[in-house]
Amino acid sequence: MKKFVCARCGACCRWPGAVKVTDAEVDAIADHLGMPVEEFIEHHTVITPDRQHLSLCEKANGECEYLAADDNGAARCLIDDVKPQQCRNFPDKWNFPGWQKLCAGGYK
Repeated sequence: MKKFVCARCGACCRWPGAVKVTDAEVDAIADHLGMPVEEFIEHHTVITPDRQHLSLCEKANGECEYLAADDNGAARCLIDDVKPQQCRNFPDKWNFPGWQKLCAGGYK
């Protein structure tokens, strides 16, 4: 079975939409960022449209708040060590229309 290999292009992080986080993920991200859970929830999450989950905030352009560029210009996740399972599951358990044309990663 082929495995998806991420090329760190950031296409998945630029696609607007909810990145749902569990209670355990909220705890881990807040700890990673060195802030109280309540502060993280208040300033870095929103309630999903169905009002069933918390989601990470997005920048005004729709990309993830934690997407940055490294010194070489490659996409870098500021919370990579504790990023949500939803992010880790791209593209096998979630993706977006036309992702193959935008994503530099692939199956090997």
